[in-house]
Amino acid sequence: MPDTAQLPAEIPLIDGVRALAERYDAFILDLWGVIHDGQTAYPDAADTLAALRDAGRKTILLSNAPRRAHTVAAAMERMGLSGDLYGDALTSGEAVRMELTEPRDPFYRDLGPRVFFLGRSDDDSVLEGLDHRFEKVADPAAADWVLNTGPRSFTETLDDLEPVLRDLAAEKLPMVCANPDRVVIRAGERIICAGLMAERYEEIGGGPVSWRGKPDAAVYALCLERLGVADRSRVCTIGDSFHTDIAGAAAAGIDAVLCTGGIHAEDLGVRYGEPADPRAVADLARREAVTPAPVGHIPAFRW
Repeated sequence: MPDTAQLPAEIPLIDGVRALAERYDAFILDLWGVIHDGQTAYPDAADTLAALRDAGRKTILLSNAPRRAHTVAAAMERMGLSGDLYGDALTSGEAVRMELTEPRDPFYRDLGPRVFFLGRSDDDSVLEGLDHRFEKVADPAAADWVLNTGPRSFTETLDDLEPVLRDLAAEKLPMVCANPDRVVIRAGERIICAGLMAERYEEIGGGPVSWRGKPDAAVYALCLERLGVADRSRVCTIGDSFHTDIAGAAAAGIDAVLCTGGIHAEDLGVRYGEPADPRAVADLARREAVTPAPVGHIPAFRW
């Protein structure tokens, strides 16, 4: 367990991203809970991205979205966040796609051709263009492995998914979890994600699970490579989740700033844009047992 005794009594409130731009050359930015809520961009998001760009700061968007990066970019375009506002984008789905295309991890090299897809019907872009290698099957008994991108609808609960998870677990199928998030806030509503399903799959005795995305340090290494910044002390990640963003930054050896208006807003008794109590943020850091702590917190992604 991390040593939380050394965590500070307070995690300082930072007025805005402008102050961070004076300290760092590059930023790894979370999406859900920081820049948008899954449907709508937050009010200052476009202007803040533009200000970072105009200040000469490098940016890469890093999301645990279980789909290709180009689909995320298209969704942001529809929210009014055009591609010229940021430098690059990487998703957990894209990281999975990279392994399925040219596997480096033995887990992926050993996957068979028949895949059981578990997710929304329009959320299988990870497999696009791979028809020559993989065939989707509807029967767990006929599958070689499971691609888990999340629930089959935004309203589906873990209890709803229990029967299919048990059918898959009975076959001991390897599972690829394309989104390590447990839950996310979408338009103000808490919905479950693939990570919670994979966790349950392990609990009921399913096969081995490969988790791709935050907080895996490997995905941050990809970001740093794309940013072209060698000095990690000059890189900062901004995210809303201790479990993924803050833990991932800690694993990668880079500074992190918590956006308190996202997944932890209810824990802190705030809404997006409202400042949190610095002592309450530090108490949350101790409960989450992630070290080192964030260097600060912001109430919203605004300049």
